[in-house]
Amino acid sequence: MTDSPSVEGSSEGASAASERKPLAWLGPLAELDDAALVPLLGQGNAKAFEVLYRRHARAAINLAVRLQGNTTDAEDIVHDAFVKARAKVGDLRQPAAFRAWLLSIVVRMVRSRLQRDRLFRALGMGTRTEPVDLDDLVVASGSADLRAQLAQVYALLQALSPVDRVAWTLRHVEHCQLEEVASLCDCSLATAKRRILRAQRFLDERFVSLESAGADTSADDGSDATEAKTTDSGAPAARVRRRASASNRDRETS
Repeated sequence: MTDSPSVEGSSEGASAASERKPLAWLGPLAELDDAALVPLLGQGNAKAFEVLYRRHARAAINLAVRLQGNTTDAEDIVHDAFVKARAKVGDLRQPAAFRAWLLSIVVRMVRSRLQRDRLFRALGMGTRTEPVDLDDLVVASGSADLRAQLAQVYALLQALSPVDRVAWTLRHVEHCQLEEVASLCDCSLATAKRRILRAQRFLDERFVSLESAGADTSADDGSDATEAKTTDSGAPAARVRRRASASNRDRETS
């Protein structure tokens, strides 16, 4: 297995051509798109696996980190996701959709880990909640305001059920469309909406803004539309979404 790429600097928004260019040293296969590589992977081609790993591991690790709030086991999760993808590649009906399929495997693995840890804690088996690592979530230039509010966001997310936490994070941190959330979570669109709304209400009830504590904060533009029924654009859940979204955008452009 090759070394996992750094978590810093997601390439999720890069074009297919720009993603292939840095892999030229891997030979002619690096010029092939996923639709051509996946059948080769199904034939056991180790070089095709290497190219796919190098091309998509960074995005997969970034997703695992943001879903969890820290880097704990993120690389192991992604390694296992690729191993599973290689073993199950025959189940992939659309080879060009390899990236989305891989990320859905990562989502399921992270969710399973969160569910396992939550069960162990409930049974008093000593598994503690992993601390949120803001250095994994916020660029070094991020303001103290942003870091404080992101710390609160992820602390609250840890109290949510894993299914609600994952759905909300995919929607408002990863900026996935509702249909994508449903696909990644392997649930119906209606179920995805319910999970996101439950998480929003939970955050809305518990989020403590810096304004209410007497501190000066500034709102970020471009917050996503929400399924939650809020009339005040400064409502806690809306600020939570803006902070999480701003942090994600800052990291991807740093």
